[in-house]
Amino acid sequence: MAAILVVEDDPDVAGLIQMKLSLSGHDVAVAVDGEFGLQAAAERLPDLIILDWMMPRKNGLEVCLELRATERYAHTKILMLTARAEETDRQRAMDAGADDYVTKPFSPRALAARVASLIAA
Repeated sequence: MAAILVVEDDPDVAGLIQMKLSLSGHDVAVAVDGEFGLQAAAERLPDLIILDWMMPRKNGLEVCLELRATERYAHTKILMLTARAEETDRQRAMDAGADDYVTKPFSPRALAARVASLIAA
């Protein structure tokens, strides 16, 4: 079981991810934007963070950069989950420190498999 933080402003998407990963035995928390995501990460120190890119207040790329600038999150895995499907977007996310990149729409089963792979790594 891993502690997972989902930072996603769409409540339907966040709920779907939370349900799927909770059923897999993970402890899943949700934050509705980048600012709340940073606060929740500081409180929980999750094993993995799933970040949407396009969110209010602070976007996922900014959150990723802030997390990677702090030694405290060096071992926290980050998976970007976004509608941004351009190769340049994927490269920007990976350059910012993301460990994986999944585009929307996504398969909940495939996402759970990617999460399991990241946690095991």
